[in-house]
Amino acid sequence: MFINADFGRQVIIPSDTLPWVASPVAGVERRMLDRIGGEKARATTIVRYAPGSGFTEHAHAGGEEILVLDGVFSDENGDYPAGTYIRNPSGSSHTPFSKNGCTLFVKLHQFDHDDVTQIRIDTLQATWYSGVTPGLSVLPLHAHGTENVALVRWAPGTHFNRHRHWGGEEILVLEGTFQDEHGIYPAGTWMRSPHLSGHTPFSVEGCLIYVKTGHLLLAAEQFHDEAIRAMA
Repeated sequence: MFINADFGRQVIIPSDTLPWVASPVAGVERRMLDRIGGEKARATTIVRYAPGSGFTEHAHAGGEEILVLDGVFSDENGDYPAGTYIRNPSGSSHTPFSKNGCTLFVKLHQFDHDDVTQIRIDTLQATWYSGVTPGLSVLPLHAHGTENVALVRWAPGTHFNRHRHWGGEEILVLEGTFQDEHGIYPAGTWMRSPHLSGHTPFSVEGCLIYVKTGHLLLAAEQFHDEAIRAMA
């Protein structure tokens, strides 16, 4: 299966316009943003757990990255309310579930082989830092190699300088409205911009965004290799 799998092209999706697709587990549904592979895939997805739903124990080949968007996500190690950022490296395993339901932003099979740090961050309690531009506040979540992940809060009326994305940029708008010279992106919008793309972002009303940069060169190479195998 290939969904938005050409990482050399920009993709902009209002995620709440996508249909919910049933997973193999009753009560768990998905909105697929990008995907290379079948049920076990390199994938970026919005996942919704109905109350009382969950998976059996499973391992994370290629790693699992989660941002809890609403509700409470759980596993045998604890409960993770909205705002929790989670990284489960390759080789780890757990038995996830949700007692009362939750919605997650999930990225699977996208870790470098030597990215082995397990992370749990309550972003509602963590320390934020001033950004390089007045009006920006930044909460770093993870850095490994060329990849950097953060939450960025934009005060109303904040403008950033024009810049290019070495290694690409991925954004999920969590609150408010994010903008650039190309368009207006309300909460729920997912954007993926390729290596060396550029823009001049700003926010009139203010917003909160998840941002990952520097991670799409390897993905572009993987898409090329998978496409060749599919045509063979």
